[in-house]
Amino acid sequence: MKLTTVELHRGNDGRSARIVVPGGALTASVARELAEACRSIQEDRSVRVVALRASGADFCTGAAADLDVFGLRPDPAAALAALRPPVIVAVDGSCRAEGLEIALACDIRIGTERSSYALDQVTAGRVPAWGGTQRLPRAIRPGAAIGFALLGDPIDAETARRLGLLYALGADLDADVERLVDTLVSRGPLALELTKEAVHRGSELPLRDGLRLEGDLNHQLAATEDRAEGLQAFFDKRPPDFSGR
Repeated sequence: MKLTTVELHRGNDGRSARIVVPGGALTASVARELAEACRSIQEDRSVRVVALRASGADFCTGAAADLDVFGLRPDPAAALAALRPPVIVAVDGSCRAEGLEIALACDIRIGTERSSYALDQVTAGRVPAWGGTQRLPRAIRPGAAIGFALLGDPIDAETARRLGLLYALGADLDADVERLVDTLVSRGPLALELTKEAVHRGSELPLRDGLRLEGDLNHQLAATEDRAEGLQAFFDKRPPDFSGR
């Protein structure tokens, strides 16, 4: 697949994928290629973790003038949310509007102390169209989410961390991302995938149904080679060597 504005790299012997976008205003070509990169990763069962970052000073300042947020299907946020493996996003600078919607579609969000966040489409008379109104209240308290979305005011990194929008703050994003990637690559890929499914699907269910889902996914995992390898490694007192089967 040929990408001209978005970089896609493989690491950890093909078990991790790193996506680098230019940052700043999100153009139509960047949005389209980001979605295409996600689709290529979705088809590769060897990838156990995905990391997304921007090369520019700002992660994303919102849609550029040439981007039709309704005409792009799937949109980048939907493409990221559909990925099976965990997705880490590293945010520096401004993360606004469609940029925040993209970050909300990722599983683990880390930011620098100078990063800032806003779901501010309302200031331009628009409604978020890439899942921001639905994912934001699932990431932070609903009462905070509605004020955040209606007012469109930016918040700083520490406030974002305190609200739960960020998993962590870091001084060196590249090093922080690599540590998280290395940790997740060492985990059982099927366990990661099913745990992610349990958290995301379960958040939309009543507790009783969520617990049933968790039990069903555990039964599904119990019949896999990875589960057997995890048990054997425990008894052998050695690190497990998961195959993803």
